[in-house]
Amino acid sequence: MSNCGGCSSCNTHFNPSLQGDSGALKRALYKASGHTTEQLKRPVIAVVNSYTNATAGHVNLNELTENVLKGIDEGGGVGMVFGTIAPCDGIAEGHFGMRYVLASREVITASIECMMRAHRFDGMVLLGSCDKIVPAMLMAAARLDVPAILVNGGPMYPAEYKGKHWDGNIITEAIGWKKQGLIDEAEFEHIENIAEPGPGSCTMYGTANTMCCIAEAMGMSLSGGSTLPAVSKERRLIAIESGKKIVSLVLKDITARQIINKKSMHNAMAYLLATGGSTNAILHLQAIHYEAGLGHLPLKSFDELSYKVPLVSALYPASEHDMIDYWEAGGVPAVEHEISSILFSDTMTVDGEEKGALLARNMKTTRPEVIKTLSDPVRKESGIAVLTGNLSPLGCVVKPAAVPENLMFFEGKAITFNSEQESVDAIMNGQVKPGSVLVLRYEGPKGGPGMPEMYLPMKLLEGMNLSDSCALITDGRFSGSNRGLFVGHMSPEAVEGGIIGLIEDGDSIVIDIPNRQISLKVSDEILDSRKQHWIPVHKEVPRGFLRLYRKSTSSAALGAIFIDDEDL
Repeated sequence: MSNCGGCSSCNTHFNPSLQGDSGALKRALYKASGHTTEQLKRPVIAVVNSYTNATAGHVNLNELTENVLKGIDEGGGVGMVFGTIAPCDGIAEGHFGMRYVLASREVITASIECMMRAHRFDGMVLLGSCDKIVPAMLMAAARLDVPAILVNGGPMYPAEYKGKHWDGNIITEAIGWKKQGLIDEAEFEHIENIAEPGPGSCTMYGTANTMCCIAEAMGMSLSGGSTLPAVSKERRLIAIESGKKIVSLVLKDITARQIINKKSMHNAMAYLLATGGSTNAILHLQAIHYEAGLGHLPLKSFDELSYKVPLVSALYPASEHDMIDYWEAGGVPAVEHEISSILFSDTMTVDGEEKGALLARNMKTTRPEVIKTLSDPVRKESGIAVLTGNLSPLGCVVKPAAVPENLMFFEGKAITFNSEQESVDAIMNGQVKPGSVLVLRYEGPKGGPGMPEMYLPMKLLEGMNLSDSCALITDGRFSGSNRGLFVGHMSPEAVEGGIIGLIEDGDSIVIDIPNRQISLKVSDEILDSRKQHWIPVHKEVPRGFLRLYRKSTSSAALGAIFIDDEDL
């Protein structure tokens, strides 16, 4: 309250910054932007719009923003829009730009924090779809602890090629087909033209759709909304409803940390494991957990839960079922129906109800081939697992949902690379033979820097018919579209002295997913000798944010987050 002598405007404006004489300049500036006196008396809601016509998953967000604004107005608030960056993993992959993608998560989170605290908005609706934008928005909500709702842009419809549904990653596989002479240049161009048929997040169950679904499972998006297709009328309607709902949350003072807590994080983890989502989701859940003031979320928490949660739904690339199939099957609510006995029901959601009330209304799937049951799951083990061993004492991540059954236990000879590009060249030149374990190192959060995805090597292994006979391990990470035997997030990473940096060509490596083990069959004495002569690989990067990121980021075992020194 200002010291204005009790003028009437002190009590007629909901937002404290707009009250009294001290709020007059702020009110004037908002009026200059087109907001009216009556509007400014209402709750002031930020609409964080990550629209760009450079990213397919975000190209429809301006329309959804207008719908959210409509809902905010109908709900009795006034909406004010600001933007964030939204890089696309698919466009960043395969070149130096991929090193900026995970780092962009911290930029987006900080930019939302800066604008929200500078303007002191009463609440926010977050609009995003793609890989790092959605987790960054959830991190910002957890950090700021204001009323918040996430609205995603919806998944893309699949492409169809020769009677089969595909997502855009068909292009990378087609590179291998063309290399082998299976298709000509004209057919390759045809595949390029049909691969991404319209707006939306890519129709695979990659990081983008995994995190959008996790937001719903966590309670930060309206129930049933995360899988609505980008081009559906229901997608527009849920944007309006989200606009109405955020005003209600503000008036009831239901803030993000009342929703994001230990129990809802458990629900999010259980959902992830039950659906075999992107391995990147582990990094992001660790980051959200930290930003919510809950401390560090250790990898062992995922490991312990993985024994209790079977895989009840496998989606592309782990099966032929894409995101539209998943939506038709009931999406997140249908999975929650099946795993309800594993979930906490007494957690608040942005629907304004506890999870238990939503679970009571959730229906069994109408497509049991897409979503199965606890008693008859796709696999008895979870879709994501954490491995440990002498090769990764702090833990690493694998996705059993995408691993062929014959590769669940694998022993092979190492072939080492100090960069992703080295491995790409070796695969394309025919230097990788069946039975190999490709070791891609110096690609972690600090060593990369930026922990780029090793997307392309895995896709090229598929295209070269090597994905059923080779493994790939890295201190980098993977795309949610990858399938095959891949192990990422090896910690400690090579640049910090991790054992992965001491592997030599021909060393034997054992990957034992059922027993959650990864081992280098080299004696401690030999490793100690190698360590004495080890010189870390230092990668030069341009002056700018990536250098700051390399200095500030933590291990992948902690989520590759920025850790506040005051929290240590």
